[in-house]
Amino acid sequence: MFDAVFFDLDGTLVDSERLSVQSGTAAFAAQGHEGVEDLLHSLVGVDQITSAGMILSRFPGLDLDRLNTTWQTAFLAAQAVDLLLKPGASDIVHGLRDRHRLALVTSSRRDPAEARLVQAGLRPAFHAVITRDDVAAPKPHPEPYLLAASRLGVDPARCLVFEDSEPGAEAAFSAGMTVVQVPDIIPASGRFAHHVALSLTDGARWAGIWD
Repeated sequence: MFDAVFFDLDGTLVDSERLSVQSGTAAFAAQGHEGVEDLLHSLVGVDQITSAGMILSRFPGLDLDRLNTTWQTAFLAAQAVDLLLKPGASDIVHGLRDRHRLALVTSSRRDPAEARLVQAGLRPAFHAVITRDDVAAPKPHPEPYLLAASRLGVDPARCLVFEDSEPGAEAAFSAGMTVVQVPDIIPASGRFAHHVALSLTDGARWAGIWD
């Protein structure tokens, strides 16, 4: 039924959104801003450029360069010792690699995305990695997923996508793909998902690609 399977990275395959929220909370606090959980949650699945605009809209006088430096330093330190895979991620990705074309489609920049993939032991399984650096229009625009289908030479209608965030699910849905949404720290609305799953394993079984 599916010629290719695409995965988002953060919050879908690796438990990095938790680390990002923790380090982001501390970075905002360092500039005297508390109670930013709602803002941090709204940034889940959003690319860095768009995120910057959202942050400055909320805090116009904030030192964005200082925030990003503090945030990234803390996030990378936490990732180095506490980057966990989401349940079932390794088994499913490596189990599918010989049966389907696999692509990673993320809103992260290429270098950090590749580093997380390597650290998680997942990089060899992917035939293509699409990052924010590869597209003009990031998620929720369908361009990242359409580019992944083009790179692998497959029909978007025959692609299955695993996403955790609303922007990611919307991007894949708009690309005409079958979307399984596995919510991470934000509940799913279900508007852009063909199935909302409790886990990657549950979603893979629903799609008929996993026993």
